[in-house]
Amino acid sequence: MYDYLIVGAGLFGAVFAREATDRGRRCLVVDRRDHIGGNVYTEDVEGIPVHRYGAHIFHTNDEGVWNYVNRFARFNHYVNSPVANYKGKLYNLPFNMNTFYQMWGVTTPAQARRIIDRQIAEAGITAPQNLEEQAISLVGTDIYRTLVKDYTEKQWGRPCRELPAFIIRRLPVRFTFDNNYFNARYQGIPETGYTDLAARLLEGIEVRLGVEYLKERAALDAQAEKVIFTGPIDEFFDYCYGPLQYRAVRFETEVLDCDNYQGNAVVNYTDAETPFTRIIEHKHFVFGTGPKTVISREYSAEWQVGQEPYYPVNTPETAALYQKYRALAAAQNRVVFGGRLGEFKYYDMDAVIRSALDAVGRECATQTK
Repeated sequence: MYDYLIVGAGLFGAVFAREATDRGRRCLVVDRRDHIGGNVYTEDVEGIPVHRYGAHIFHTNDEGVWNYVNRFARFNHYVNSPVANYKGKLYNLPFNMNTFYQMWGVTTPAQARRIIDRQIAEAGITAPQNLEEQAISLVGTDIYRTLVKDYTEKQWGRPCRELPAFIIRRLPVRFTFDNNYFNARYQGIPETGYTDLAARLLEGIEVRLGVEYLKERAALDAQAEKVIFTGPIDEFFDYCYGPLQYRAVRFETEVLDCDNYQGNAVVNYTDAETPFTRIIEHKHFVFGTGPKTVISREYSAEWQVGQEPYYPVNTPETAALYQKYRALAAAQNRVVFGGRLGEFKYYDMDAVIRSALDAVGRECATQTK
């Protein structure tokens, strides 16, 4: 009945379905959730598009991807400029001259450079062996202790000394007064939320929600020539080598009877005592007005099988385990694995879309031949 059974109605699955359909292929999309959009799903609360699964800010230097998404949604000009709260004191992010003034009272790039260079030299780290040493060798001790250490340990649930150095390959340090977090040419958020973007991508395509593919695999597979699987690769193979490691995230969302709670869309809490990692105030993503606001507190936690996986834990051990699953995936003639969970890879949204566009191009070219 179908050329492609696409498991997952997130960005990868929706883009693949759109492009395959436009090339004349018959597609069926299934998702275990009760909504489309995957983790970029937004729901209307008090007239505010609320990011149910955490903040998603679209940013890219890929002009082709930017033009592509603008076919399906109108993007605003939101610029991500988060603020860090460390024990009640506020700092601008990413690390820039505003941050250095707030931390040391310096007013020139030369003054800030001298402090950072001195702290790096005093640390004497020549070959970083863990995340702590890597961070200090890049930004010095003051920034590390105030804005990196506790936040990172809450995020990953492990001491920085036990985390591999490659998790922080580089930290953005700007000697300008620029609070724009992403160094990307294009940036914004769909004015009416990401769910409308997903709906436009899936327009005219059959979508079945609340479907547990892995429980109905035989019956569903029989309906299609090939399967595009965007769920967890280890779950697909019934965790035969053991589960991969992810971080889970728990959200506490509430509606407040005030028009402006924190004055910014994203405030990170970088101290160890605050149990959550950040507070999102959703209306600021879309320059919302109105008498009420909606906030979400985010709590990072260890992932367990059966929970929603969020961030892949990139360690040498999990990388080796993933390679075993990848070998199994390569032997699947009828199944293509894609997306954040299918490839066990942290993807920015633009990279997911580019990956899906490339995948459908390869698939349709192969079928044409």
